[in-house]
Amino acid sequence: MSIITNVIATADREARYLNVEELNAVQNFYAAGRDRLRLAATLAANEQRIVEQATQRFWQRCPVTPSNSGNPTFQASCMRDQSWYVRLVTYAIVLGDIEPIETSGVRGAKEMYASLGVPLTNLVECMRCLKEAALELLALDDAVEVAPYFDYLIQGLKP
Repeated sequence: MSIITNVIATADREARYLNVEELNAVQNFYAAGRDRLRLAATLAANEQRIVEQATQRFWQRCPVTPSNSGNPTFQASCMRDQSWYVRLVTYAIVLGDIEPIETSGVRGAKEMYASLGVPLTNLVECMRCLKEAALELLALDDAVEVAPYFDYLIQGLKP
């Protein structure tokens, strides 16, 4: 739940106005909005590069995997899914909350990948590679802001 939704829901449950600390939290959220949008735009603009680098890195670490079997359908599916996860991370960055990752990227994903025969340890390693490729594009301060979103995704997909 975003900071705005959270503070409003809390105040409403308690039938009160927002207090000074809550208003300051909302103000800080808006003040940091430009940076969140810039980070999301950077990742979106570099999505293909991130996915390609992450895929190559993943295949070096996990050469025996369905996506590296020579089957172009498996390879395309792997790269499509990585692109989707980059998109989910950008949504979470803009929102300032992990909710898009939790709702769309973690819940049910483990079961889906397991049913498709994708080893979850490989999936987690693939997400680590995606994180590394994305963070390499960013300045240190920006990488510190983005890394927790990838970390949440990685933790959520662990077997």
